[in-house]
Amino acid sequence: MTQDEHSGPLRGTGSPLETAILRSLAHLEAVLDLQPTGPDRFRVGSEPDRFGRVFGGQLLAQAMAAAAATVEGQPPSAIHALFVRGGDETVPIDLVVQRIRDGRSISTRQVSVEQAGRPVLSAMVSFAHPDPETGTDLGDDPEVDPESLPLLQDWIPNTPAEARGLADVWATVPPPVEMRIGEPPMLMGGDQKPGERTHWMRLPRPVDDRPGLHELLLTYASDYLLVDQAFRNHPEPVAIGTYRGVTVNHSLWLHRPVHFDRWLGHTLRTVSVTGRRGLVQGTIVDEAGRHVASTAQEVLISRVG
Repeated sequence: MTQDEHSGPLRGTGSPLETAILRSLAHLEAVLDLQPTGPDRFRVGSEPDRFGRVFGGQLLAQAMAAAAATVEGQPPSAIHALFVRGGDETVPIDLVVQRIRDGRSISTRQVSVEQAGRPVLSAMVSFAHPDPETGTDLGDDPEVDPESLPLLQDWIPNTPAEARGLADVWATVPPPVEMRIGEPPMLMGGDQKPGERTHWMRLPRPVDDRPGLHELLLTYASDYLLVDQAFRNHPEPVAIGTYRGVTVNHSLWLHRPVHFDRWLGHTLRTVSVTGRRGLVQGTIVDEAGRHVASTAQEVLISRVG
């Protein structure tokens, strides 16, 4: 598989992969449907198991959704979250919102995400009226057409045998977004190397423009491949199966309104690896090169066994 060898367009093909991605999006929309259980308290479920635990992006999006349910007239502007422990997809998730401040410019909420009374994630979410479009960070149009890149799943056949089981999950229970990337990620046998890497993503179908929905869905997807990038840039050899990585915390800043049923490019770079901790930062741009969001994630990398 090379960058010039890929399966071509996906949306509208009716292929098994597109059908699976659409099914994943339906599951995600369902678990973002909040069920009130009391004042500023909600309950939700989880997506089908993908990684042996609740996906962190799901918890991030659910925390933002709960916070947004207590704010009027201001779209989300940022989330800063600390992962406390791994989640169990078989246990209901409770969301408890604390109204920290309601301001004319910015409102702030604290969200505790809990299972069986135990916290799994703690988040601060801010909301702000959008600023007038200034165009100060308008970049050049991206040089690559996202659909010219391989689908993430196109790299699965090249995955080493010892990682094939995990890689196959990305096809059988794929993320609810179409993802394209010009090289195999580490989890599919990609090489360790320095430098940044970009993957492109979009929803598999249009969604409505309900305020905040696109931002919620991008918040979910902003958690993909950051741990993989920390492995890719790690200064020491981290062979498949010998090390594992978990997310310690995650931040997302939303700079402009998001249209996630169109292509967004997420460029990742590892800015620090100190001991077992690595810090990955990302920039998200739209097809016109406009900077729409930024990410940062701290990753804990440890030897297995």
